Amino acid sequence: MTSPILTVENLSVAFNVGDDRWREIVNGISFNLHEKETVAIVGESGSGKSVSALAAMRLLPEDSAKVSGSVRLADRELLTLDNEPMRRIRGNEIAMIFQEPMTSLNPVFTIGFQLVEAIRLHRTISRSDARAEARRLLEKVRISDADKRLNDYPHEFSGGMRQRVMIAMAIAGSPKVLIADEPTTALDVTIQAEILDLVRTLQDEEGLAVLFITHDMGVVAQIADRTLVMYQGNIVEQGSTDQIFRRAEHPYTRALLSAVPRLGESAGHDRPMRFPEVDVSTGKTDEPKEGSDTVDHNRTVLEVFDLTTRYPITSGIFNRVSSNVHAVEKVSFDLKAGETLALVGESGCGKSTTGRSILRLTRPTSGSIIVNGNDVATLGSRGLREARRDMQMIFQDPFASLNPRRSLGDAIKEPLYAHGLKKGSSDRVADLLVRVGLTPDMAKRYPHELSGGQRQRVCIARALALEPKLIVADEPVAALDASIKAKVVNLMLDLQESLQLAYLFISHDMGVVERISHRVAVMYLGEIVEIGPRRAVFANPQHPYTKRLLSAVPEADPSARGKQRNLSPNKELKSPFRAVDYQPPLRAYRTVSEGHRVQEWGSEWID
Repeated sequence: MTSPILTVENLSVAFNVGDDRWREIVNGISFNLHEKETVAIVGESGSGKSVSALAAMRLLPEDSAKVSGSVRLADRELLTLDNEPMRRIRGNEIAMIFQEPMTSLNPVFTIGFQLVEAIRLHRTISRSDARAEARRLLEKVRISDADKRLNDYPHEFSGGMRQRVMIAMAIAGSPKVLIADEPTTALDVTIQAEILDLVRTLQDEEGLAVLFITHDMGVVAQIADRTLVMYQGNIVEQGSTDQIFRRAEHPYTRALLSAVPRLGESAGHDRPMRFPEVDVSTGKTDEPKEGSDTVDHNRTVLEVFDLTTRYPITSGIFNRVSSNVHAVEKVSFDLKAGETLALVGESGCGKSTTGRSILRLTRPTSGSIIVNGNDVATLGSRGLREARRDMQMIFQDPFASLNPRRSLGDAIKEPLYAHGLKKGSSDRVADLLVRVGLTPDMAKRYPHELSGGQRQRVCIARALALEPKLIVADEPVAALDASIKAKVVNLMLDLQESLQLAYLFISHDMGVVERISHRVAVMYLGEIVEIGPRRAVFANPQHPYTKRLLSAVPEADPSARGKQRNLSPNKELKSPFRAVDYQPPLRAYRTVSEGHRVQEWGSEWID
C-alpha cells in the first residue's frame, strides 16, 4: 500500500477549564488516511471526534486548547507549521465541511459572492470566470436554477441546500483531503445519497481522501472503507467497516449499531414502534415494543384544506413582483387526537413551510386551517394568540431555540407568562421537567450546560407548558445521536399516549418516520403526492417519488453498498419559482386502499 496522505499519531487535546486546570478531551489517538480512502470516525456527541478534526486543521484556539502529538500531511508536520503556510494548506490541500452551514455562511453576502471569494482565494482567476465556476459547482451539488440562486442570501436557502453550498465551497480548491464533520446530518435521504455518490466520484476522479465524521451508522456502512469508533476521547475499536458491522467486539460499538433504525423493522405493525433502549456501557438493548392505540377517531384536532403558501420575488428599482415561489400548493389533510402524521420529502419541498403556515408563523396565501372549530388562517392577532395555546412547535435546533442568557426554567415559563399564567408557574416547570425525563433542579441551568438531547427535552417541556392539543415537530431529532434520538422518540410516544397529543411530525429520516407515525404524507415541490397509513405507504409505495425516497435510505449493511438505488427519475429537483401569472394544474388522486391515496403523475416520472 502507498504511504498515507494524512498520518495522526498520539494526538491529544486538552481544554483550559479555569484556574490553570486542563481537561483532556482526546486521549492520544492514532490513525492514518490513504489516497482515495474514506475513514469514518463515529461516536456520540462529546466523544472527541470533531475536536480531533479541528485539532488536525489547527482550528482550535491556542490560548484555551493544548494540542500535542503529530499530524502529518504527506511529509509535512502541521502542528508546528507557521500560521501563513498553514493558512495556504487549508482549502487548497485540506478542506473541511462543518455540520451547521448557517454558522459557516455570512448572512450579509450572497451565496455567489461567497463562492466567488472562496474560488479566487485559491486560484488566479478573473471574477467572471470564478462566477462561472461557482455556477458549475452549484450544479454539481444539485442546486437547480444555479444562475438565480447565486444572487440569493443564505437565509433564502433550506438547511439542506445551505449544506450543499458548503460542500461546493469545500471542493472549490480541489483538495487532497476532505474532512467532513457530520455533512449529511441535516440532509434528506435522496440528497444524502447523491452527496455520498458525489464524494465517491470525487475520490475516483481526483484521488481525494475523506475523513468522514458522523453518528449515522447507515452512512458509515455505505461510504467508509475503515471505521474508527470513539468513546470518551479514546478510539475503542477500529478496523474495516465490514469487520466492525459484522463482528463488533466493544460494548459501545454494539450499542451504536443496535440503536440504528432500519427500514422494515415495523413491518406487520399498524401502531408506532418504540425504539429499543440501549445501555452504552454493556451494549445490551431491551426489546422494541408496539405503542398503545392512542388515536381517537371521533376527535379531529386539525383540518387543512387547500393550504397554499407563496412567496413573492421582487426585482428592479420599483421592487415589482417578478415571480413567486410556490412553497405549498393546495395541501389538504386532517389529524386526529393521539395521531401522528409524518410529513416527508426533500429539502425545499415545502414541509417546514406547511408546519409554519399551520401555526401562522408564516402567513398562508389561501386555504383553511381549522383548529378547534376556528380557521387559523383568518384569525386576527388576539384570536391567533388564543388559538396558539392549543398548538405549539418543536424546532430542529434546540440550541438556537433557547435563549443562551436565560435559564431553562425561565424558557419554560415564557409561554405561561405570555398567556397570563404566572401563578404556580415554578411548580408547573418542575412537573414538566420530570415529565420529559429531567430533574427539577435543571431549571436553574443554562442551555450550554446541557447535551443536545437534554436541550431538546427542554424544548418539548416548553411546548407542553400550555397543554396543547397539537404539536408541530419540525425535524426534532435530526441532529441527535442514534441512542439519544431513540430516547427522544420514545419520550414523544409516551407523552402522546398519556396526553392524547396530535403530532405533525416533519422529518427526512425515514427510519424514524416508520417507527413514530400512524400515517405518512409525502411532499414534492409543495404538493402531497401520496398519503396513507404508514404500513400501506412503506409496504406498497405507489408514486415514483415515494419509491425514490425509500430506495435512497442508507442501509446499515456494508454488503449493500453496491445496491442499485432508484435515483434516476427526475434527478434534478425542479425549481419552485413560477411566473406571476402561472396557474398550477389541477391534480387528480386515485385511491389505492382505505385511506391510501396517490397523485396521478405524468411522463416526467417515467424513466
